[in-house]
Amino acid sequence: MNSAIVRALLVRGMLAGLGAGVLAFVFAYFVGEGSVDAAIAFEESNSHHAEGGEELVSRSVQSTAGLATGVLVFGVAVGGIAALAFCFALGRIGRFGARATGALTALAAFLTVYLVPTLKYPANPPAVGDPDTLNQRTALYFLMIALSILLGITAVLLGRRLAPAWGNWNASIAAGLAFVAAVTVAMVFLPAGDNVPNGFPATDLWEFRMASLGVQALLWAAFGLLFGFLAERVLEPRAATAPAGRGAEVSVPAA
Repeated sequence: MNSAIVRALLVRGMLAGLGAGVLAFVFAYFVGEGSVDAAIAFEESNSHHAEGGEELVSRSVQSTAGLATGVLVFGVAVGGIAALAFCFALGRIGRFGARATGALTALAAFLTVYLVPTLKYPANPPAVGDPDTLNQRTALYFLMIALSILLGITAVLLGRRLAPAWGNWNASIAAGLAFVAAVTVAMVFLPAGDNVPNGFPATDLWEFRMASLGVQALLWAAFGLLFGFLAERVLEPRAATAPAGRGAEVSVPAA
């Protein structure tokens, strides 16, 4: 795959990430902000000292412009990274077309970058947790992401190595089981990082975590569909016109 096509796919991956980010923002605003407000109210009601000064950014700005900026920037960034991963995976994980490879890339990213790390270190509302352990919990979370991605790549390579002798189906199952086993071992030996304060409403915590899951699932599902469509137009373009009875010549655009 030449650099011009990679560049075109990178741009389209960022655009797909932007579009997916818009959908994720709408979902986060209408579904997730209620549990965040509840967490902030809990923190304020249990605070033993008054904080001086005015808040730098109002809650209304945080829940609108701040949330939108964070989600959209995240969508564009991971969209570009996922597009590069798509370029590497295309033709190397099976005889899949652009749309199928895009969907599989998005699914793999959702599993390794979000779902697996979250099973070990679930999301907490912004106002929940001990500030003194924030750096440790953040480091553990990113360590789990790195391990999940590394183990996912290893599982794919294992499946490719086993496929000639075992067949694609059996090799895929074996690689998947190996991934689950390795992730389980990592989760057992890594320290716990959940420090929800006593008395925090379980319903609010559950709603926040489900909203976080929904945001990520929607973002990656939308990205997989949008990017697969855009990538197909780059890699498998159709000629606008073709003489009757003659095949149309297919060319790959430079950008």
